[in-house]
Amino acid sequence: QVQLVESGGGLVQAGGSLRLSCVASDRTFSRDRMGWFRQAPAQERQFVAAISWRGDSTYYADSVKGRFTISRDNAKNTVYLQMNSLKPDDTAVYYCGAGGVGSVFDYRGKGTLVTVSS
Repeated sequence: QVQLVESGGGLVQAGGSLRLSCVASDRTFSRDRMGWFRQAPAQERQFVAAISWRGDSTYYADSVKGRFTISRDNAKNTVYLQMNSLKPDDTAVYYCGAGGVGSVFDYRGKGTLVTVSS
């Protein structure tokens, strides 16, 4: 069974940084686009970022442009999300996704909680 496992979440003060990682158990994901989405309590799921399988194209939600950077290492089956200048509004469970189109992913992990204190 294919698994996506996120790590790197935690508590950080506003203005701080975190780096999330997502490891895919199946090497076929090295040929898939991957990305991140988030969901805050009582809010709808929100697309955050995506990266093409080669890593040469990236896409970001307007709310995170200029602050978050997505990257991947296909040799390690891993995608990263570097989050800088964090704001309390970034507080959410962050999920790794793979495959799919646009803001929808075919596969997802269990998520990692990011809490940004003011």
